[in-house]
Amino acid sequence: MQENHLFEYAVIRVMPRVEREEFMNVGVILYCARQNYLKFIFEADRNRLFAFYKDIDIEEVEASLHALEKICTGGAAGGAIGGLPPASRFRWLTATRSTVIQASKVHPGFCKDPGSTLLKLFDQLVR
Repeated sequence: MQENHLFEYAVIRVMPRVEREEFMNVGVILYCARQNYLKFIFEADRNRLFAFYKDIDIEEVEASLHALEKICTGGAAGGAIGGLPPASRFRWLTATRSTVIQASKVHPGFCKDPGSTLLKLFDQLVR
């Protein structure tokens, strides 16, 4: 029987005008220490983002999301942060920021399979 594993996740959102505090969810990061699992999935739907804010710099948003993905994956492509252990990368990725790309509060849960849990959260919170 598979056991439940503690995981943490945060929703990644685009907030084009920080002063208005309006945002659109675009991705989810999930970290499960016991499974040594850290993954970020996102969808930057250009039509939705332009409808949300017509002056958005979509190329900058996409570049930032891809940078988060590289940091999450780790290794040289993730720069200095990419070389840190998964727990440190997760904490860095979910730190509070006042920028266009932001993370929600970190939420905990239990799962048997972090990959399927990430997909389920993505479907519930982004799509």
